[in-house]
Amino acid sequence: MTGADSGQPPAGLDLTEVERGLWQAFRQGRTYDLRAAHSEHNDPSVPQSWGPERTVRAHVVALLLLDGPPAEPGRVSALKLEGVQIAGLLDLSGGTVVPYVELHNCRFEQELLVPECRFTTLRLIGCAIPRIEAARLRTEGDLHLPRCVVPGGIRLTDARIGTDLLLNQLLVRRNRHGLSISADGMSVGQDMQAELMRSDGELSLRGATIGVSLSLRGSTLSNPFGRRALNAPQLTVERTLYLTATGVGGSPFAGGATPPYGTPTTPARGTRVQPFECQGGVRLDDGRFGDAVDLTQARFVMEEGQELSLRRIHTPELRFLGEAPQRGRVVLSGARVVNLVDRETSWPGPGGLAMAGFSYEHLIPVGHFPLSGRLAWVAAATPEYAPEPYERLAGVLREGGEDGSAREVLLAKQRRRRETLPLAGKAWGYLQDWTVAYGYRTGRAALWLTVLWALGTLYFSFHELPPVRHDEAPTWNPELYVLDLLLPIVDLGQSHAWKPSGLAQWLVTVLTLLGWMLATTVAAGASRLLRRQ
Repeated sequence: MTGADSGQPPAGLDLTEVERGLWQAFRQGRTYDLRAAHSEHNDPSVPQSWGPERTVRAHVVALLLLDGPPAEPGRVSALKLEGVQIAGLLDLSGGTVVPYVELHNCRFEQELLVPECRFTTLRLIGCAIPRIEAARLRTEGDLHLPRCVVPGGIRLTDARIGTDLLLNQLLVRRNRHGLSISADGMSVGQDMQAELMRSDGELSLRGATIGVSLSLRGSTLSNPFGRRALNAPQLTVERTLYLTATGVGGSPFAGGATPPYGTPTTPARGTRVQPFECQGGVRLDDGRFGDAVDLTQARFVMEEGQELSLRRIHTPELRFLGEAPQRGRVVLSGARVVNLVDRETSWPGPGGLAMAGFSYEHLIPVGHFPLSGRLAWVAAATPEYAPEPYERLAGVLREGGEDGSAREVLLAKQRRRRETLPLAGKAWGYLQDWTVAYGYRTGRAALWLTVLWALGTLYFSFHELPPVRHDEAPTWNPELYVLDLLLPIVDLGQSHAWKPSGLAQWLVTVLTLLGWMLATTVAAGASRLLRRQ
């Protein structure tokens, strides 16, 4: 008896000797190793001829996977290949693959077609594949593509990966639509790891869902052909998105707990650090990240008109600790974070930052970040005056007990606002600034009161005023008289007892008006201090 049910190849299949060995290895669940004796001949991505002694036909592989023979007694059938060339088009579209599949350092002559296919686990490691078409792919376990070379792009649109998606050290280039990896709507049950990956084209993860963390540590995303290198609006990551550096040849060294409760570990001496680098725009609009968005040592190389767009993202922590972009813009409009962990040197200059409606609750600077730097940070985000970023910063500083710094921020807000006023408004603003600093430096108001009291006392010491009523007039006291003019609330019985005229009348009017302004400023400042506002 012949045929798949008996474990023998179907009649008329005409297997080659190499394919007969593959057939038996599949039934036994062992690795079928066709590597050459010299390692330099085993790299599938290098243009060199692999002869018939290392080649199996794609339709034989498809037969094994979709309708293969039973395993030998006591064994589990599996397709495990090492150093094998697959000739022809491997098309498993819509099929259900039960056997375990793991291919190492194999070469595909044509693209791999697995759309709407179901696997338990699919592992392609170090393989050269012209293109992978895997829309709506389903796996119960992992999908692994580490160290593969895929020059025609990968399509994983609406794929469902049961556990982990592994793309470490993958080299993938764009398809005819400019996409390197198209994974819109993809769902990954656990981690997606794409560390030290090289993507030439647009990596698209629109609406994707990652069950644990998404790591692009040390990867390089480049798209000189389009606007964005990473396009991932409405991305959901249950824990952390890592766009960070990594130590080549070692485990990641960054992304630990938030300072001061934890500090990033330092790579061992001699470890080469590979930063995450994105050459092109990034779009993470409307993303949801359960733990953090980590940009430690990230490098964004953008052209004019490109953006690192974080519009309306929600995350407990944003670690903005990369290099400051030299061109393009960082956009945080509408984003909501709890902890903003940042470094002064990570932010772009004027015109390179937008954060209208950006909400954060705590500032956790790494390194020296003075208040002057914070004010420059807000000014960079508001080329045209807008009060909200100043008020947000002042509120966060006040909640942190930094009342003095909060007042400095609000003073800076008034000074920026003054530049938008007409000439008369600017003149009044300068007067308020010079005299009482818009009421945010109450000590200056008290000093002006003292100076005015001294000058008024000096003048009236030599210019005694006539009483309103001679029989009821108190004893002339220039010190008390000027003090009564300057304090609008307290009545010392002096200001109404004397009758000024001429120059003295004008001086009394000026002292009264300035007294109202300065005394109320001092009172307001004292009230803020008592209420810790």
